[in-house]
Amino acid sequence: MKEKLRFLFTLGAFLFVIIVVLSLFSIKKPKKAARYIPPKVFAGKIAIVLDDWGYSFNNMHIIEQIKSPLTIAVLPDLNYSRAIAENLHRKGFEIILHLPMEPKDKSAMEKNTIRISMNEGQIAGIIDKDLSSIPHVKGVSNHTGSMATSDTATMEAVFRVLKKRKLYFLDSYVTADSRCFKVASKYGLRFSKRDVFLDNKNDPKYIKKQLYILRDKARLKGYAIGIGHDRRNTLEVLRDVIPEFEKEGYKFVFLSEIVQ
Repeated sequence: MKEKLRFLFTLGAFLFVIIVVLSLFSIKKPKKAARYIPPKVFAGKIAIVLDDWGYSFNNMHIIEQIKSPLTIAVLPDLNYSRAIAENLHRKGFEIILHLPMEPKDKSAMEKNTIRISMNEGQIAGIIDKDLSSIPHVKGVSNHTGSMATSDTATMEAVFRVLKKRKLYFLDSYVTADSRCFKVASKYGLRFSKRDVFLDNKNDPKYIKKQLYILRDKARLKGYAIGIGHDRRNTLEVLRDVIPEFEKEGYKFVFLSEIVQ
């Protein structure tokens, strides 16, 4: 009898241990809280316009590495103007006409430059010809033009054509005497003005510094427009810096998304 009780006691103890062990395994460990990732805060819009395309294909392999929106300003009537516009349009970039306009320094003017001595018919003829030479154009910017953009009559003639064509205008703002904003307002033309020149010095450190200035302007007023050129250093710096700015919450957009 004692041995039977001892056996039952041992068996009960054994079963109790098994139950305790099994219950320990069945207790679910609390899940680790998911790491909080704060939402990306929108910091401002940035539009980059790259001037003077049309001379060569030399930098195409660099710009094709940039996957963010850029606006390409193509000079008319050059050997590669049409082909570059077609190619970069297919890559998803926005195309505008970079219209040669009369500067105060007459030493280096493109052919068929818009001059203040021209009448409205001559100006319209040049713009129509230039637009026919470049496909997919959404807007126009001035190439040089310190003399022309400061002349009200000339800009009225230019803007009447653009208004009829439903194109916007970017004032590269090469002179503080520019009349572009006043005339654009008169005609209800979609318009904007350059904030920062990015590459007045063809030096990577300088270009990067200018991009940081552009970024700060975008943060302060909600958007900013920077103008650079078809240059290796400019494109390589943009390729490297744009992802950094995007991580900070800046949105790169086409110029057409900023003009008003």
